[in-house]
Amino acid sequence: MKKKSKEIYKRFIGNIEKNILPLLVLIVLILIWAAIFKPDNFYTAGNFVAMAYQIPEFGILALGMAICMISGGIDLSMVGIANLCAIAAALTVTKTGSAAMAIILAVIVGALSGCFNGLMVGFFGIPPMLVTLGGLQIFTGLAMAVTKGAAITGIPETFLVIGNGLILKSVPISLVVLLVSAVVLHVILKFTVYGQQVYMMGTNSTASRYTGINNVMVNIRTYMISGVLASLAGIIMCSRYGSANSDYGSSYTLLTLLIAVLGGIDPNGGKGKVFGVMLSIVILQFVSSMFNILRFNSFLKTCIWGLILIVVMISNYWLQNRHRVRRSKKE
Repeated sequence: MKKKSKEIYKRFIGNIEKNILPLLVLIVLILIWAAIFKPDNFYTAGNFVAMAYQIPEFGILALGMAICMISGGIDLSMVGIANLCAIAAALTVTKTGSAAMAIILAVIVGALSGCFNGLMVGFFGIPPMLVTLGGLQIFTGLAMAVTKGAAITGIPETFLVIGNGLILKSVPISLVVLLVSAVVLHVILKFTVYGQQVYMMGTNSTASRYTGINNVMVNIRTYMISGVLASLAGIIMCSRYGSANSDYGSSYTLLTLLIAVLGGIDPNGGKGKVFGVMLSIVILQFVSSMFNILRFNSFLKTCIWGLILIVVMISNYWLQNRHRVRRSKKE
């Protein structure tokens, strides 16, 4: 019994060291950096409120990216789906005045778009990167065809509350949407049969198929969830900006990939937790806020995100190889 409890404890500490500890160290470094260079601008209530408004836009997209990567896939079409859903919501709310109808239609569009991706990946066996990259062009093209390249404006105040309103005069509604999405996704992955199937399929899709798991349905459900999360992000973006267009959030694809990998999601599939992704979202927002305060060029920021992603993936590859070598020596 004691031996078993020791093994559980070691595994728990190992998970903390592998995923959470590096992120916590990075948070501390960012806070020290902020304290040295721009304490008057960073440590203000206005800056933290601004960060709370910005986090949900790409945070919800990062959750969708995470579940696809855990399943062994990837979703590069999420920004395209988000913009298409935002346009569907904007057109509906401007014509009918019903925010509820706009939200429902946007979620349906997101679910159908995700279902298309899942069907291509699961049923036809097309690599997820090709499917979702093609999907990005399809959904962006549809959005441009509907709007003819122009932004949809004149969004009613009832809809703008979603992205700009506060609960209890201090907590943004959009942040609550992100937190609820994270909790629901955690429950799905941790406590449902489908969640366990996602991890199994991500670890070894061939083995999962032989154990009786319907990989096609798991893929369809996974990309549908991703599509629904993209629709929520699109609704928030449309509400916060007061308009919808086909080219909003173009830099979010790279950012969501970085968040997922930094949060401990294995690009090869089968590993990762929602908590790590949420912690990674906070860290990247801290970094982004510091970039804005220090007036970094937007193109330079994108370059830095790409470099960080490459460094993190190389580090993960090196750590995994070292772990394999150690394990082989023990055996």
